[in-house]
Amino acid sequence: MQFSAGHRLWETWPVMNYRLLVLFDLDGTLVDPAGAITGGIIGSLEAHGLPRPSEDMLRKMVGPPLVTSLREIAGVSEGQLASVIAHYREGYRTRGMAASRPYPGVVGVVETLRAAGHLVAVATQKPQGLAQELLGVQQLAGLFHSVHGSPDEEQSPGPDGKTPIIAAALARHEGRYDGAIMIGDRSHDISGAVANGLDCIPVTWGFGSVEEFSVVGATTPATTADALLELILRRVPQGVGHGNL
Repeated sequence: MQFSAGHRLWETWPVMNYRLLVLFDLDGTLVDPAGAITGGIIGSLEAHGLPRPSEDMLRKMVGPPLVTSLREIAGVSEGQLASVIAHYREGYRTRGMAASRPYPGVVGVVETLRAAGHLVAVATQKPQGLAQELLGVQQLAGLFHSVHGSPDEEQSPGPDGKTPIIAAALARHEGRYDGAIMIGDRSHDISGAVANGLDCIPVTWGFGSVEEFSVVGATTPATTADALLELILRRVPQGVGHGNL
């Protein structure tokens, strides 16, 4: 099993009872869609005679609920939304999930945190069932203590965005952790974390940008998996070890 360099760091620390709950976003944080999302969106729009979005628009469409992206960024009418989403879903399930790949080193971060006794969960705006399917296809489902997503892709999301999803993850593990943190690649990951009283570590390998992070007052972003693990473990109070709980 291959771990990042940070894995060796905690092995030298004493076993203490401090447990983090680390919430990971999915697309753009754990898993690289490898063009499956943006390519699927293009194909679905063109199949309905709709114009292809610019590359900048396509990047912005990854992360928020698809119904929001299609309506607010691509300008799809209410009458076409359900059909466009159904077309996209069919292609994503048959081809897109298998084309996706975990980002380099990120699986090692999750494994390291679990081995150290911390809780790890997924908090994504992807529909719950689809998120679980993707994790299964990528053989990642067994790594996480829980998975939390949106209830229904066709349903218009509430005004609070990712906030209730993060809140559900915190409630699921209430009383089992001493501190919690969100990991994500878009501004809604950060704002959802802040609304729940959490810090968020943004990652630069996804679909957001440093400029996007700075607007919502994010902390120092992680540029590599090793850097992410180090930033996460800094949340454990000084003098408290990371051990099997």
